[in-house]
Amino acid sequence: MNKLIVSLLLTLGITGVAHAAGDATAGQAKAAVCGACHGPDGNSPAPNFPKLAGQGERYLTKQMHDIKDGKRTVLEMTGLLSNLSDQDLADIAAYFASQKGSVGAADPKLVAHGEELFRGGSLEKGMPSCLGCHSPNGAGLAAAGFPHLSGQHAQYVAKQLTDFREGNRTNDGDTKIMQSIAGKLSNKDIEAVSQYIQGLH
Repeated sequence: MNKLIVSLLLTLGITGVAHAAGDATAGQAKAAVCGACHGPDGNSPAPNFPKLAGQGERYLTKQMHDIKDGKRTVLEMTGLLSNLSDQDLADIAAYFASQKGSVGAADPKLVAHGEELFRGGSLEKGMPSCLGCHSPNGAGLAAAGFPHLSGQHAQYVAKQLTDFREGNRTNDGDTKIMQSIAGKLSNKDIEAVSQYIQGLH
């Protein structure tokens, strides 16, 4: 029974690791350089840069640490986090988490297939729905570190899913949840679910 509980907690990302508490007010000034790509409030106007506004603090902090430590390669971020402390990263995460995310529009020709995959997965492919980790409205599960997807740029989502599928992104933990799921998606599936997410609200 104890092994089951430990396994469940690790799967959900709920561990005893303490992180510095973020200060959103301090984070606003520290995030100024981030605004060039991600927008001043985290609503990136460029579809290849992710929207950070409204994203969970835990997820943002992990991604910044992974990029800083070389566990996740993002060429555009090279060196930008090197001189930042754990507190700086926590403050930046708190700032972006406190902002309101914007929602885009989905391609109406792709919405039905995208919604089918997001809400129901694919029994034929052995793929679970996205709801379990990212919630029905795409808000994610902040406490578990599962990202907020609603309104995210389709181009960015498609690149991440493709990178997971091709093994170019591997920082989804030992259980490799996203690598496993993305590996079941075709290019058309990825395009459809990415479009659905862009318009999800």
